[in-house]
Amino acid sequence: MKNKTYFNWSTGKDSSLALYYAQKNPSFSIDLLVTSVNAHHNRVSMHGLRRELLEIQTQSIGLPLTTIDLPESPTMKTYNEEMTAVVEALVEAKFTDCIFGDIFLEDLRSYREEQLTPFDIKSHFPLWKRNTSELIQDFIKLGFKAIVLSLNSSLLDQSFLGRVIDQDFINDLPENVDPCGENGEFHTFCFDGPIFNTPIEFTKGEKVFKEYKSPTKDSTKNIGFWFLDLIPK
Repeated sequence: MKNKTYFNWSTGKDSSLALYYAQKNPSFSIDLLVTSVNAHHNRVSMHGLRRELLEIQTQSIGLPLTTIDLPESPTMKTYNEEMTAVVEALVEAKFTDCIFGDIFLEDLRSYREEQLTPFDIKSHFPLWKRNTSELIQDFIKLGFKAIVLSLNSSLLDQSFLGRVIDQDFINDLPENVDPCGENGEFHTFCFDGPIFNTPIEFTKGEKVFKEYKSPTKDSTKNIGFWFLDLIPK
């Protein structure tokens, strides 16, 4: 019997590749995608993707979507409360397992597992500890297509924004940038590949630069991010 499973969907390449592998695992019945959304701006948290494109993307995948709607600048307490409310509803709906696309961030994995253990939800990580250089090659060879829609300006210059993930993109990355952007160097929107029934069509909008307070307590420097607005066709 397959385990009733929900997938923590971020809209990008790592999520897409993890979902691809998870759907081939006979242990899981993946019945739902769950995504955190900044309700104030109506965009996917961190990625800045419009909710409308998220919905078009998940419709192409063919799975229902549940969103965790967060305020503009949620505290950790608020985030945990909203997450708990959604997870409680998922437990009521008989979900027993969940899947993440994380690759090697130990603290993040531990946090996820600690939050879900009280609900008896088992966490799974199909990409865990895999070589990121090999993963990005798998992503390309499988026919996935993704575009960079946000990046950390201290690690990548603006020219990388709006580029499609291909071999030239990988070759151009600085040596200190992970090829999968696993350290938060860049985020992507996946718009085509084997998990989609049809490609997602969009046009490129404006580029926006924003600064955020550093999450490190001993740092007074702000962190700058470039965002590219993608507009549904």
